[in-house]
Amino acid sequence: MSLEDREVFLGGVNPVVREGDVVRRPAGEWSPTVQRLLAHLRRAGFAGAPRPYGISGDGTEERVAFLPGEVGHDFGAPQVRSDASLTAMARLLRAFHDATQDFPRHPDDVWQLPPREPAEVICHGDAATYNTVFAGGLPVALIDFDTAHPAPRLWDVAYTAYRFVPLYAPDEEALTLPVPEALRRLRLFADAYGLSGAERAELPAVTAERLRALVDWMHAHAAAGHPAFARHVSEGHDRRYLTDARWIEETFTGRIVPGPAT
Repeated sequence: MSLEDREVFLGGVNPVVREGDVVRRPAGEWSPTVQRLLAHLRRAGFAGAPRPYGISGDGTEERVAFLPGEVGHDFGAPQVRSDASLTAMARLLRAFHDATQDFPRHPDDVWQLPPREPAEVICHGDAATYNTVFAGGLPVALIDFDTAHPAPRLWDVAYTAYRFVPLYAPDEEALTLPVPEALRRLRLFADAYGLSGAERAELPAVTAERLRALVDWMHAHAAAGHPAFARHVSEGHDRRYLTDARWIEETFTGRIVPGPAT
C-alpha cells in the first residue's frame, strides 16, 4: 500500500486511520451497536452514512467505509457558510432521524452517551461541521457515529444548528455573526428541517441544555484522565460553551418563528 493510500487523522478525540477505502478507529463497548445502526441506515435507504465493515477479530478496532469528499471543519470553511449548505444540512439531519425511527432496539444495546427521553429517534450526538462530509459544496454525509444514542430530535437539531448557523456569542477571537443574521440563518435551518412552532419555542432552551450537558461530559472525562478532554478543559472550551448557552437563551428565546427568513 502506498503512502497516498494511507492517512492518519489525529485531530479528534481518538486517532483514526484510513487505508484505501477502509477507515479504522478504536472500538468501544458501543461499537457493535453503532455497526448495527449503520447497517440499518443502509437498509433504510439512507446514503449519508458510511457502510459498516464490522469489528476486528480481537475487538479493538471498528471498521467503516471511507467517504470521499471534504470535511467542513468549522464555520470558516467556505462550503459551510452558504444558505444552500445550511438548508441541505438540515434536510440531511432530518433524513437521518427519519431513517432511525424504526431502528430495532435491543436490551443489550450499548451507547456511549446515555439515552434521553422521549427517545423519538437515534441522534448522531455530534452532527457538527467537523463530522460532515461535503461534495460539490453541500453536505452529503455524516461520519463518526460513536456518540449516537436514542434521544429527542431536538437534542441533535440543537447542536447541529449551534455549529452550522453558528450560534456563538460575540467574541473578538471567534468568527461570529450579528444577531439578525444568526436569527435569519436559524430560521432557515428550522424551516428546512421542518420544526413545528412548539419545537421552535423549545429550541433555545434545549440548545443551552445540550451545551451544559456537553460540559458535564467533558469534565467527567477530563477528571477520569482522558487527555483529549483534559486538553479541551485547559484550553477553555467548557467556559466557551457555558457562555454560548447563556447567550443563546437570552438572545433567541421566542424569536425563532415560522415564516420567511429575511
